[in-house]
Amino acid sequence: MRRRSVIRTLAGGAAAVLLGDSLSLRGQDRAAANSKSGKPLLGFKQYGMKKIPVRESIEQIARIGYRSLSLTLMPSWDTEPKLLSKTDRADIRKRIGDHGLVLASVMESIRILGGTNATKAGNLERLRVAADMAHELSPGAPAVIETTLGGRPESWESTKREMADELGVWAKTLEPLQTVLAMEAHVGNAMDLPSKALWMLNQVKSPWSGTLLDYSHYKLQNLDLRETLVALKDRTVLHHLKDSEGTEQNFHFLLPGDSGKIDYKEYAQVLHQIDYSGTVLAEVSTQISNLPDYDAIAAAKHCWTNLAPYFA
Repeated sequence: MRRRSVIRTLAGGAAAVLLGDSLSLRGQDRAAANSKSGKPLLGFKQYGMKKIPVRESIEQIARIGYRSLSLTLMPSWDTEPKLLSKTDRADIRKRIGDHGLVLASVMESIRILGGTNATKAGNLERLRVAADMAHELSPGAPAVIETTLGGRPESWESTKREMADELGVWAKTLEPLQTVLAMEAHVGNAMDLPSKALWMLNQVKSPWSGTLLDYSHYKLQNLDLRETLVALKDRTVLHHLKDSEGTEQNFHFLLPGDSGKIDYKEYAQVLHQIDYSGTVLAEVSTQISNLPDYDAIAAAKHCWTNLAPYFA
């Protein structure tokens, strides 16, 4: 596959919008306020600790040395909102604070395309519930809601307008709830490139919508690290860190640092240069966590060993 740069993907004038857009994303402002040192907060996603009770996960994440975390709201995790009483939520909030951690995000997975009116209404209710969790577990500085949007790359042109219209409804739903939505451009999804994420955000024009940047997806598409980070700098509210190998059609995700093909020293340097001091979260893909011999604590420690020299 030939090498492509971010700049070359920004057809149709989007490049002119990239660095000049002055939209202030409150999620980024919130995250920056968490880091007094000016360095990003290195965190771990509880998404990779599915079989460990959440209270133990919080303790283990803090014990390893992480300063932030993300909690997963999806079914089959013990942090699914319907499983948590007010007492449970208060206890989780206290444990996060007692361990000196910051709750950076709550993770959902909501497909924006298709579905009936009832499905769309259900999606809005899921966003409201996620926003309630974001505020209850992190009062005063609510966590962002992270999600992918689904679809397929080949359907982008025919569905992008529908996606943008529905995202606008999502943003209006979250505005009175004072909660930011972080959308992840994901390899194999309709929104898989920086230019597409920027197009989407420029249609919605809401301070309650931003992008979640996971370079492992862009690496599979041969996009340059520095150019990607710079291109999305004004719209990024959260970073995921993991590695990937293969192609955009046939790929496998790895623990961060394990491919040796993502330069995390350069990554940290670029974040410093673009004044990003929010959260960077180590993420374990289900391609790894679903393996029968997976050890969640060992994986979290391994991620820390590979990332801490640059982000801690």
